[in-house]
Amino acid sequence: MTTEPNGPSGGARTLAEELRARSDQALTTLLRLRPDLLAPVPTDLTQLAARLSSRASALRALERLDRFTLQVAEALAAAPDGSPVTVVRDLLAGPARVKPHPGAEPVDRAAVVAALPAALTALRDRALLWGPDSALRLVLAVREALAPSGSAPGGTGLGPTLAEATLGMSPARLQQLVAGAGLPGTPDPVTAVAALTGLLTDRKRCAALLAEVPPAALGVLDKLLWGPPTGTVPDAARPVTADEARSPVEWLLARGLLLPSGPSSVVLPRELALHLRGGRSHRAVEPAPPALDVHTQRDPQAVDSAAAGQAYTAVRTVEELLDLWGLQPPPTLRAGGLGVRDLKRTAQALECTEPQAAFWLELAYGAGLVAPDGESSDPSVRTGEVWAPTPAYDAWLQLPVAERWTELARGWLAATRVAGLVGGLDGKGKARAALGSELDRTLAPATRRAVLSLLAELPPGGVADAAALLPVQRWYRPLRGGATGPDGLELREHLTSWTLAEAELLGITGRGALAAPARALLAGDAPAPVLAPLLPQPLDHVILQPDLTAIAPGPLHTPLAQALALCAEIESKGGATVYRFTGESIRRALDAGRTAADLHAFLEQHSRTPVPQPLEYLIDDVARRHGVLRVGAASAYLRCDDSALLAEVLADRRTVELRLRLLAPTVLAAQAPPETVLTVLRTIGLAPAAESAEGDLVITRPDSYRTPPRTAPAPVADGPAAPDEVLLGAAVKAIRAGDRAATATRRETVAGPAAVRPEHGPARTDTRRLPRTAAADTLAALQTAVLLGERMWIGYINAEGLASQRVIDPVRVEGGFVTAFDHHAEAVRTFALHRITGVAELDEP
Repeated sequence: MTTEPNGPSGGARTLAEELRARSDQALTTLLRLRPDLLAPVPTDLTQLAARLSSRASALRALERLDRFTLQVAEALAAAPDGSPVTVVRDLLAGPARVKPHPGAEPVDRAAVVAALPAALTALRDRALLWGPDSALRLVLAVREALAPSGSAPGGTGLGPTLAEATLGMSPARLQQLVAGAGLPGTPDPVTAVAALTGLLTDRKRCAALLAEVPPAALGVLDKLLWGPPTGTVPDAARPVTADEARSPVEWLLARGLLLPSGPSSVVLPRELALHLRGGRSHRAVEPAPPALDVHTQRDPQAVDSAAAGQAYTAVRTVEELLDLWGLQPPPTLRAGGLGVRDLKRTAQALECTEPQAAFWLELAYGAGLVAPDGESSDPSVRTGEVWAPTPAYDAWLQLPVAERWTELARGWLAATRVAGLVGGLDGKGKARAALGSELDRTLAPATRRAVLSLLAELPPGGVADAAALLPVQRWYRPLRGGATGPDGLELREHLTSWTLAEAELLGITGRGALAAPARALLAGDAPAPVLAPLLPQPLDHVILQPDLTAIAPGPLHTPLAQALALCAEIESKGGATVYRFTGESIRRALDAGRTAADLHAFLEQHSRTPVPQPLEYLIDDVARRHGVLRVGAASAYLRCDDSALLAEVLADRRTVELRLRLLAPTVLAAQAPPETVLTVLRTIGLAPAAESAEGDLVITRPDSYRTPPRTAPAPVADGPAAPDEVLLGAAVKAIRAGDRAATATRRETVAGPAAVRPEHGPARTDTRRLPRTAAADTLAALQTAVLLGERMWIGYINAEGLASQRVIDPVRVEGGFVTAFDHHAEAVRTFALHRITGVAELDEP
């Protein structure tokens, strides 16, 4: 821990002491904002301070800062450690009486002054900053991460200080710089650096020196002013005196206005850059987020209506997709995911683009409705692993449409999987597969929620595009942009565009504006009651046409839609769905066990118009021919009472692959499985039926395949989970108790390896080690403490072998156990005597 003075008085105060002075509420706030500190719970405040100083934890906390708070931290990192708040204010807004550089963007000084206290509070709450306003100190890891340098200028664009840039420079060269700057000689390198630094930080003397700079050299300084602060020149480290300087760069090098940062590079010292900038650490300071303007204003009712219609379409699309995959499960790639050809087939079946098909697949997968089934031993279904609906899909189908949509929307909002990545190239140059394992991005849920939350801030019906949303997102989380792709765009930019497109597909937005159900979803309320009245009411009828088509003028009840899809083909979709009856579709219904009478009754019941005569003839004709020709297993055989029909089949060239052979006038044998025979015969226009070994008709129902029970994929965690209030309260108590045990003043009870006796004063116990005493001495000390009511400090090793130190009030010692009040757990506990390493008394009972 740093023990640098935090004020002009020079009194040393560590970060642990700063934490010790905080209230329990302040510690709770810290642990809530930085949950990574609880893995596991620190034993005391010293350990908590050590974790706060770790680079990984500090960087994680910096990523959660808004732009202005980050700029405050960057200004502190550019200023000397222990600077007062006035220095930070002047670095951000510029000194009041100093003219800003023409290249600096205008800044609202009043807004900076008003926003600065809240930013400092945010840094203190996260323990990134400590100390009073008169001596502000960044945690060491934060200063190291944000301090500008030539290779990493950061958000300020500044370079190293003159002292840092001259580190390792020879004393002779430092004296040359002092002389070149017109300063008197100094006795040693330290005073030489101090003299040069004092020159550059004194506005009057520095201005006088800059007044002598040639215009060409001023142009060099201006190019490096706002960053990056480094430039490339040949032989930059060559010593150049003021008399020898010939070029603008040499003129600056000779006077310390530029300093060598490598064999062929120079850097602009931070002090000079701040002077030239007019004291500003940042070119543009943003004390408040940019305004989010409404791109277009829509009618809120039209928005809700359009979103509700798309929400219904989304539910039916997922239903159609999984019904298809239940009948024809696509195989899983060996590396996981879905093949390109299967994605194309799925897109064609859904009549959408491949990126949209990938979105529907990921939506269903995220909701736990589809999953790989694992290797199956049932050869009648398929061989190898396939993608198929899960049992959860059947339960989902039983829900009302509004609740089904709610499950899809909630899964999408929390998912880390990104459908927009499908088809893009991974690190190995291979295309990412839909449903593959490389689609998780931890930034996705936060970006989706941020985009929708910004849309929710607009008036109802307000539309904002990605170009308007991105600047606001960058202000709230400037360091959370994600990786930059080959196209030069951050991941956040892609995620914002994909979020807007997916929200429109899912019915979260309507015509670009956030809908009322989505506002309820973001607020944590149930969106189903808001969505249900907006949904189109399902119909229980269709309109039959003489051209063998049926028109559904709106969404149908699910059982009616499924039954209609069994006996007719979907020809077109939209506001009204068109179904076409064909001989193949009628045969499919007959194969599923329907009879001609069943089909006639079904159509009469659900048609608002009389059943057209052509449709009746089609049903009766297919039913009359259905099952006349029977196929069984030989490999396979064909049986038919019409020997002429068998002779026609035998002579047809299209049946050559079946290798048919006449066994009897009414029986043909085939050297192909029954499924192949049925497929070939149906291809040539016949209507065969399968029969069992007993000669009974086999009904081939299109039963949908299901995987074994599967759980939805868990989103990839973006750091530790947020702790609840119970855990936070328990953690603060444990840290406080451990800190009392670690910092309590103790005196030696029994001499042991942990005892430390200074030259003057009483013996003390080394708090870094557990007390060590003999077993008999431990027992005697604890029994005495029970009689006298004294408080003791003990070392204890639990059953898992973990060592800890406790402060206890012994109550009873018997049977090899000590019953005592444990101040660490704030409860009465029992300790085994053989697990106590030793004891020591406390100075204060």
